[in-house]
Parts: sequence; structure tokens; C-alpha cells
Amino acid sequence: MSGNIHLLSDTLAAAKAEGRSALIAYLPAGFPTVDGGIAAIKAVLEGGADVVEVGLPHSDPVLDGPVIQTADDIALRGGVRITDVMRTVRETYEATGKPVLVMTYWNPIDRYGVERFTAELAEAGGAGCILPDLPVQESALWREHAEKHGLATVFVVAPSSKDDRLGEITAAGSGFVYAASLMGVTGTRETVGAQAQDLVRRTRATTDLPVCVGLGVSNATQAAEVAGFADGVIVGSAFVKRMLDAEDEAAALAAVRALAGELAEGVRGNA
Repeated sequence: MSGNIHLLSDTLAAAKAEGRSALIAYLPAGFPTVDGGIAAIKAVLEGGADVVEVGLPHSDPVLDGPVIQTADDIALRGGVRITDVMRTVRETYEATGKPVLVMTYWNPIDRYGVERFTAELAEAGGAGCILPDLPVQESALWREHAEKHGLATVFVVAPSSKDDRLGEITAAGSGFVYAASLMGVTGTRETVGAQAQDLVRRTRATTDLPVCVGLGVSNATQAAEVAGFADGVIVGSAFVKRMLDAEDEAAALAAVRALAGELAEGVRGNA
């Protein structure tokens, strides 16, 4: 079975045709449990997200903030495995028909085996992978197998990426480009927004791929702001935090479904 890179591309193109950004949600697999994680991811898609990233929990998620690290710890203590991540992808895709990506650090794939990982992800109906720590110059083996199985390879660019480097990264990627900008670390939200906007402009100069921004967006107003200049708005920690703050699983599902709805309004300019 071939992966769903075309579904991802079609979904992003459809959002653009509607004159809006796509809403891309992130939640880790296995959080709070494997079944609970699947239910939460489905709730986010039913609530209004266009695409979902399923996080593969890692013991040292160097690029993730404390909220996602907390969720990863819960998933890992629960014994989550790559087979559970694949099951999460499969059940989400079968239930919703929406594009499902895996976001993972390179080490787990390397240990599992690139051919095995890509084959299983495609077979589960996955649309591709976001690989935040895989250098483009070391990605040939991954890209060969991803392409063979119809999977997108989404690379991450940052405000620190120089223009020539941006060109190298976007030329090697597929699906979309993930433009990362850290909220509250590089200054106030206004300056981060301006920095992200500049990064999107510079990235678009190198590629026709959609450019989606992960910016620490947590509400509809911020989503609307980022949607003003990006092809997609990526939201992760805000969903995880709603689940961590909920008193029980039913409340957690209601909270993430509601947040997805609010953010979906935001990317449509109705915040």
C-alpha cells in the first residue's frame, strides 16, 4: 500500500482554494494511554483540524517544550512502542480519512530500520514524517524509502537558517515545509510573529511547497494572525496542555475538540 502524500497535498491545496490556512494539530501517541491518545487525536480532527501530526514519544525530546515532554513521559511510562504509533496512525486515518503524519526524532527510526518504518507507516495510511533533527545531507536513505512508499518528508527550517541553506532544505523536502519559531524564547510575541513572517517569505522564495508555521499558537486570535501569512498553522502544546489540565478523559476530549473548533475559526479569519 502506498502512503498518503497526495492526500496531504490535496488537503493543503483545498484549504488554499478556500482562501485560508490549514490547521495542523499535534498530539503524542500513547498519551494518556494508547486508546486515549487515539480518541484525543480523532476528537481534534472532528473538531476542525485538517491534518494531524502524531508524535512518537522520545526520552530526550530536545526540541519540545516542558508541556510536550510531560506528555511524552506519561506515554513512555505507559510502555508506548512504535507499533502503537502505527496503530494510532491507522485507526485515526481509517476513522477520519484525513492526513496523518508522524513527527519523530531520527534515532527511533534508525534503530527500527528505515525500510521497515516507511513500509509500515505507508501500510497504516500515513501521509509522511516530520523529522526535526535529521540533517538534509544525511537524509538520502530516508528519502529514497519515503518516496518509494508515497510518504512526505517534511523538514524544519528556523529563523536562523540562511537563505542558501533554506534552498537546500526545501529542495529535499516534500509535502510542506515546517517553519519553526519559538514563542517566548526569542522575544515578545510581536517580534516572534515578525520573525516568523520573514522566515515564511524567505522560505517561499526557494520553493512552491506550502509553508506551515509552528509558532506556539495557543488561541484563535494567534491562529488568525499566523494564518495571515502562512499556508498552515501548527498547534501542539496548547492541545497537550488542555489534556493535562483536564480532570478526566471525557473532559480532556471535550477540551481538545473545543480548542480545535476555536482554532479552525481562527484560521478562517473568524477569530
